[in-house]
Amino acid sequence: MAGRLKEAAVLAASFVLVSSMPIGVNAGEGPVTLPQQLPDQATWKLVWQDDFSGDRLDEAKWTRCKRGKPDWKNTMSDDPRLLRIEAGMLHLRGIANDRTEDDPAPYLTAGVTTRGKYTFKYGKVQIRARFKSAQGAWPALWMLGAEKGWPANGEIDLMEHLNFDSKVYQTVHSEYTVKIDKTNTPRKGGTAKINRDDWNTYGCEWDADKIVFTVNGKPSLTYPRVVEPGGKQWPFDQPFYFILSMQIGGKWVNGKGATNPSHYPAGMEVDWVRVYTRAE
Repeated sequence: MAGRLKEAAVLAASFVLVSSMPIGVNAGEGPVTLPQQLPDQATWKLVWQDDFSGDRLDEAKWTRCKRGKPDWKNTMSDDPRLLRIEAGMLHLRGIANDRTEDDPAPYLTAGVTTRGKYTFKYGKVQIRARFKSAQGAWPALWMLGAEKGWPANGEIDLMEHLNFDSKVYQTVHSEYTVKIDKTNTPRKGGTAKINRDDWNTYGCEWDADKIVFTVNGKPSLTYPRVVEPGGKQWPFDQPFYFILSMQIGGKWVNGKGATNPSHYPAGMEVDWVRVYTRAE
């Protein structure tokens, strides 16, 4: 019942969004896309969620990402301008740094993770999000294995978006895909078309034998477990945690052109995150 009430509330809120879009996100033309319906309750049971219904980040579930050497986190900052909870949404912003005397990074971004606070093994994941495109922008919704270091722990990228693309990337990474496999067998990733400036729902159905990626409820890529390569091909038999990240710049995204500072601020909004297990 609570889940259905939430869906009704989101439906009502979507009409409000047309006239009260948050700063940094364009409404675009036409009606706002209505949210995807809940999965069949006879098949799936909701076990964890965050609807971002308060006015601050739930620190029992999330921690802000810290800066590090990898491209996805080398502009992370705890600047309070970069993250807020408002109108039932998580807002992650990316800005051109106007305070380089305090921090030399040319851009500042925000991300959150459930590492150390929530992990799960197998189930159905759904994340409803949208983003403001910008040259150099790289929003992502993804998961990492809680055991071992990268890439042996495995990575499941539910959504990565580059610049002004009208598609998203969905990929798995592991010690097998990074260091061993030279033929992309089985195929480790693909792309899916989206309505770029609209809300979309990204996710996967994950079990002991396969990961089926989805966009707006439709299967977009299946990555299977293959017995012959062994555990290095399938580290996806351990608990995983979430990372929701906004990033500006990096080797991959800048391969399609240098970051344009006039396009910022930009960012990503997340309406909700949900995890289901199969109903008994």
